[in-house]
Amino acid sequence: MAPSPPELTLGVEEEYQIIDPVTRQLHGQAEAVLTAARETLGEAVQPELHRSQVEIATPVCQNLADVRAKLTYCRQAVIAAAETAGCQIAAAGTHPFSHWADQEVTPKPRYQELVNDYQQLMREQVIFGCHVHVGISDRELAIQIMNRARVWLTPLLALTANSPFWLGRDTGYASFRTELWGRWPTSGPPATFQSYADYRAVVQSLVDTHTVRDGSKIYWDIRVSERFETLEFRVTDVCATVDEAVMVAGLIQALVQTCYTQIVQGKPEPLVRSELLYAAHWRAARHGLSGELLDVIAEQAVPAAQRIETFLDFLRPALEEQNTWEEVSQTVRRIQQQGTGSDRQRAIYQQTGRLEDVVDHIVRQTSRDVPKPQVKLAESAGGMKLES
Repeated sequence: MAPSPPELTLGVEEEYQIIDPVTRQLHGQAEAVLTAARETLGEAVQPELHRSQVEIATPVCQNLADVRAKLTYCRQAVIAAAETAGCQIAAAGTHPFSHWADQEVTPKPRYQELVNDYQQLMREQVIFGCHVHVGISDRELAIQIMNRARVWLTPLLALTANSPFWLGRDTGYASFRTELWGRWPTSGPPATFQSYADYRAVVQSLVDTHTVRDGSKIYWDIRVSERFETLEFRVTDVCATVDEAVMVAGLIQALVQTCYTQIVQGKPEPLVRSELLYAAHWRAARHGLSGELLDVIAEQAVPAAQRIETFLDFLRPALEEQNTWEEVSQTVRRIQQQGTGSDRQRAIYQQTGRLEDVVDHIVRQTSRDVPKPQVKLAESAGGMKLES
């Protein structure tokens, strides 16, 4: 008997930088920004690890148009709140030059525990991601979809690479956030699992061995959410623009739908060596769309443009069924033509030689096409909340 189709509702979480408009440094004013933003967003805006960052979580969204409206409203509210606090908001995976040692940890027991457990790894986690939840109440089905979706993480990462600079230098990576995050013991592409019980057993083993304190600290690029009936994708840098964030949500929703269709059709799960999957992940973080990506199923390197085309072809039936093909594919094409967030940051630096100008560019991109909100977030207090 075929499993019931997943709900395919969506929720998006974004982590933002708080910027001093004079120095362009990260600015530890999260408390002031949160106080102002919560007048509009309530608990949909939360503190993060450091006082120089905040994160938002949209309420549950029924479709991609809903994602755009609610994400736009969340960005608008946080940007306005930052202005009242004399700050700016920037969406990029790393700050171009602020030093991790200058960032204060948010005084919450959860974060203090993480610093105590992971020490320098945690202190250096001045990074900013985008997480997408897709509604799947059937945990067994979520595992089957995760086993299939894991081989398509690298196109998502390459398209959203948005962190080339770190501590005042060009790292040579399109997504250096990925490399900083990849040092964690429970990060990167997940393994395959025979069942949800198998997944839970592995998580419990990591808890029992004191590798993590609880299941919410499993940070694989795809995981079964501990708090929600969702499959959570955690692979991408925070996107510079709303358009790109909506594109990511649309691609992930279509990926889940496509994997479900394969399950119903009885197609076997792809067999991929973990070593090749990690190599593909590194390649995407290193080059973004400017070099080759790995086709982990065919076990060969191909031009990034070819891999993106294969990805779109794979997802097109689901995107067309969801009436999102034109919107999503157009944004993908625009990124291919104009460059990723990382490419655009580098272009500014090549023009001016000033990383402060790069920060100004990121701030502009973050608020680009963010009009006055068109929706109410009355349900925002029940929205998704980051589990980090």
